[in-house]
Amino acid sequence: MLARAALRSVSTPLATRAFSSSPARHTKVAVLGAGGGIGQPLSLLLKLDPNVSSLSLYDIRGAPGVAADVSHIDSAGEVTGYAADQLDAALEGVKVVVIPAGVPRKPGMTRDDLFNTNASIVRDLAAAVARVSPQAHILVISNPVNSTVPIVARTLEKAGVFDPSRVFGVTTLDVVRAARFLASTASTSSSALDPKETVVTVVGGHSGPTIVPLLSQTSYGKAVKGEAYEAIVKRIQFGGDEVVKAKDGAGSATLSMAYAGAKFTNALLRGLKGEKGVITPTFVKSPLFEDKGIDFFASNVELGVNGVEKIHPLGPISAEEEKLLEACLPELKKNIEKGYAFVA
Repeated sequence: MLARAALRSVSTPLATRAFSSSPARHTKVAVLGAGGGIGQPLSLLLKLDPNVSSLSLYDIRGAPGVAADVSHIDSAGEVTGYAADQLDAALEGVKVVVIPAGVPRKPGMTRDDLFNTNASIVRDLAAAVARVSPQAHILVISNPVNSTVPIVARTLEKAGVFDPSRVFGVTTLDVVRAARFLASTASTSSSALDPKETVVTVVGGHSGPTIVPLLSQTSYGKAVKGEAYEAIVKRIQFGGDEVVKAKDGAGSATLSMAYAGAKFTNALLRGLKGEKGVITPTFVKSPLFEDKGIDFFASNVELGVNGVEKIHPLGPISAEEEKLLEACLPELKKNIEKGYAFVA
């Protein structure tokens, strides 16, 4: 068994095992903030994605070094690094822009504590995208996502190039955590579950109580009750705090966020190339709660050649999830309005 596994690992390129690919054209992707704790592993993972033909890495410092390092990996695709004064060059001809730029969370900080610094960074990067590559799809990782995505939208609106089908808040880490934690909760001593069997739709936003995991929509999640249910919901909502505490002031969830960012980028790229049935939660301009004054909401979104192809309804939810949603909506509305106010 070991010999066959070893042979397979040599004969099959790592990139093809790491990500799904589709046979259509390849795509130029930019990472803005490529020198940071998320940006570096994200750049590595995108270099392994067979859907990425060209990778532009930009940061105010360190990006050319990251690019030189990543470019030595034996997967297809060219990599170019750009220094602080080369943002426009980094964005030329780019189809997808991924933004992890900003400061990380430290112990005791919420995502909203990051707002003042990250808001201005994201606004300026969005303005550059609007100027150089107005047709690009923008994937926002920089926290607080509930506010930074509206900032990007309003900045693009001011430039006259906002298309709601091309702006995404990356909430994939909540989905990844939910699958991982549910697999751990539902596994038994005699049978360990693969997280691929415990995928959970997570809706709402991307911070604390705005994160609403729809556990009732999965067979394993439906079986979790009482204190166990409350514990797993809290862990999904505040999993970032767990990492910040464990790193003891040395950073936040950078590696898992890079993985989640690469996972969502791969899904979008497959949709853009025409693959059907690519559906995943993401934070987008949504009609689901417009009647409550909430312009953006994360739910299952079908990705296609135009970016957002279809926003799926929530479907049936439990009484517990109704309560979570009631707590989510006013907080989410406040976060979105904070982003709008910053641009105004």
